[in-house]
Amino acid sequence: MADGQRMTVADVVAQVRDGRLEDFVREAVALVARELMDAEISDEIGAALGEVAPEVRSTHRNGYRPRAWETRVGEIELSIPKKRSGSSYFPSFLEPRRRSEQAIIAVVLEAYVNGVSTRKVDRLVEQLGIDGMTKDRVSALCRALDEQVELFRQRPLEGAYPYLWLDAKVVKVRDRGRVVSKAVVVAYAVHESGVREVIGLDVGEVESGAFWTEFLRSLKKRGLDGVRLAISDQHEGLKGAIARVLGCPWQRCTVHFTRDMVMHCRRDQRGLVAAALREIFNAESDEQAKDRVTHVLERLKNVAPKVCTLLEAAEEDLLAFYRLPSEHWTKLRSTNPLERVNKEIGRRSDVVGIFPNDTAVIRLVGALLSEQNDEWLVQRRYLSVESMALILADPSEPAPAQVEQEVPSLTAA
Repeated sequence: MADGQRMTVADVVAQVRDGRLEDFVREAVALVARELMDAEISDEIGAALGEVAPEVRSTHRNGYRPRAWETRVGEIELSIPKKRSGSSYFPSFLEPRRRSEQAIIAVVLEAYVNGVSTRKVDRLVEQLGIDGMTKDRVSALCRALDEQVELFRQRPLEGAYPYLWLDAKVVKVRDRGRVVSKAVVVAYAVHESGVREVIGLDVGEVESGAFWTEFLRSLKKRGLDGVRLAISDQHEGLKGAIARVLGCPWQRCTVHFTRDMVMHCRRDQRGLVAAALREIFNAESDEQAKDRVTHVLERLKNVAPKVCTLLEAAEEDLLAFYRLPSEHWTKLRSTNPLERVNKEIGRRSDVVGIFPNDTAVIRLVGALLSEQNDEWLVQRRYLSVESMALILADPSEPAPAQVEQEVPSLTAA
């Protein structure tokens, strides 16, 4: 560091004694930061500045690089030590950007460089303090993120995943000169160990049955096995793909079903209908739930006939979770366990607005989900090992791998 930029403790004290307090705190923070960086770089190199220690020294100092540091006391210009060889030194008090933060910056920059920016993107670039934007700089950042996300998306799936949640979110993407709506589909699962994982991510032209079929096949190729229940919102194409590829029961989200049903009622009837449906989904057994369905159909046939028709048609799919261990019911009857993650995806995608291409969508959502997956792996198990043993010990479901092979032969017959 240049001598003109150094400030000793004596210098700081002198400023206070002279009554020059306006820069005291900022200079004090700068002093502490400099001393901390000096200690850290000495530890990494194995020798202090000017120390002769050939036995333990790994490399030598190689000048400094400037970096602006925004703090509560104002901007501080740091001079970060560099090493002659080996990995670059990064101060511990300057936390590197998270993958999702890097991804959103990459998306904004890519849109900006490709000439598809909006006033919103312009403001983001300014607020992020990004300058010197070039295609090479953007490409380098994107390549690094894409490699990490692709490794995450294509990793092998080992062991059984008894429970699978599937969800989709519509985003705006620029495609061949037009802005179109595309579906970001995400697969979450609970491993046989009771830990939650994000196991799949893709972007499709439309949320169609053909797309869902291909998506589920890609999961099976990576090792998805042992699925005993798939949970999602209502989508006939997805329901058919689950039956064809996985061959497991489908659980329709009870929360979304209730929200849909109250829209078929007058405003003054909605509370009654919602309460009646909740009674069904909070039963103590499968038999009790079916009895309550019968009772609700009788109560509502004159009040909300449309709800009765839809409830009767969806009964089997709404009550599928009752055939599994009761310890899991609250988590299996809806897609609500994913709401926080879905909201975070929505918040990040709303910031971007219009994605420049499909790759940018995968990059941003994949980086976010990768971080979420890391958190889940170190958190407390989503379902206990003891309760998971109840379902893993029950071999009553057909092997999913045989289902898709059997369907064509039956059709041919």
